Amino acid sequence: MKFQTRYLLYILGLHAMLVGLTFQLLKENKPWFIGSEVFIALSLYAAQRIYRSFRQPSTFISSGIEAIQDKDFTIKFVPTGNREVDELIRVYNGMIDQLRTERTRQAEQQFFLDKLVEAAPIALLILDFDERVSAVNPRARQLLRLPDADLLQKPLSAIAHPLLAQLSTLPPDQPHTVKLAGIETYWVLRGQFIDRGFRRQFLFIEELTAEIIETEKKAYGKVIRMMAHEVNNSIGAVNSILHLAEPDVADADVRQAVRVAIERNDRLNQFMRRFADVVRLPSPHVGLSDVGVLCRNVVQLMQPQANVRGVSLTATLPDNSVNRPIDVGQLEQVLVNITKNALEACQPGQAVDFQLTERALLVRNNGQPISDAVAANLFNPFFSTKSTGQGIGLTLTREILLNHGFGFSLQTQANGWTVFSIQWSTH
Repeated sequence: MKFQTRYLLYILGLHAMLVGLTFQLLKENKPWFIGSEVFIALSLYAAQRIYRSFRQPSTFISSGIEAIQDKDFTIKFVPTGNREVDELIRVYNGMIDQLRTERTRQAEQQFFLDKLVEAAPIALLILDFDERVSAVNPRARQLLRLPDADLLQKPLSAIAHPLLAQLSTLPPDQPHTVKLAGIETYWVLRGQFIDRGFRRQFLFIEELTAEIIETEKKAYGKVIRMMAHEVNNSIGAVNSILHLAEPDVADADVRQAVRVAIERNDRLNQFMRRFADVVRLPSPHVGLSDVGVLCRNVVQLMQPQANVRGVSLTATLPDNSVNRPIDVGQLEQVLVNITKNALEACQPGQAVDFQLTERALLVRNNGQPISDAVAANLFNPFFSTKSTGQGIGLTLTREILLNHGFGFSLQTQANGWTVFSIQWSTH
């Protein structure tokens, strides 16, 4: 039973007893009886005033608690003239002013933080207490190329993206560089913050691919130009002397040696020109062309090499045309390089197959798989696993596909097939 109820029952009971006693003792003496009744009435009035006085703080407290529960920090009370109640009102109004100030500051900071996250050039994913993605910024949507339905309310391991699958096991507060099967390289940080007393995590993802490629191109371009200049100058001068001296050499063996030297110089000159071609690669002259026709032509071109190796070379093409803006000459060179590498990875009886869809072109082979160590370096400039290779084919392939704006990757899948994938936008 509430204190207020007990107080009312006590006052009513007490005055009821006084009324009964007064009636029994003074009913014969009417002046005293009337005076007693007046006194009891005044006592009830005084008790009611006292009740209202101590009820008033309780009313204020109840109204204040209700306003705070409703998060309404605009309600303030006016002083009543009662010193005790006014002191309570002063404390409450001060508390409300402080809460309103803090809430305004928090709202302003949250608004600024939201704008900062939205405008951030780095991809940001925020996880909830169960480590599921609760929010992503526009840069993250652009980088991952996934709709919100495939991202939000899912753990990282359940999202169909190769980068996020790797990030699910990263330790917190330690920056990492992650490289995917293609040339895509990312700087990643899995950080933590406190929300309502509990830890939550977030992911910063910054793509480094463009910066790394640009730095590589500047570095190897400068080296190749310097080497080509020195080699061409030296070879040109030496060959001029050898050509002049060759007719005057009487000894046949010496003349043959001079001829071998000239031919070797010519091959060295051609070797340097191949490196220089990577640096001097022109921008693609794109036009809308049927990729299926290009695939069919490359298969016909490479069929004799496949036959010599005893490898099946086929193309699985759609019935309708797949028209894309491409430089036919450059993309043909890409497909020739890819097919040549695929054929060299196969043994007799194995297969290379082109598979074309609206979204991508896949060149598959079931030959020698690519190890993890090799896969990490495949598209590094001039990397090669062949004893006589210079890595120019894949370097040239990389530059052409990048200039076209196509995504690409090369990896051996779980089923044993090695797939070179070229992806383009369907728009």
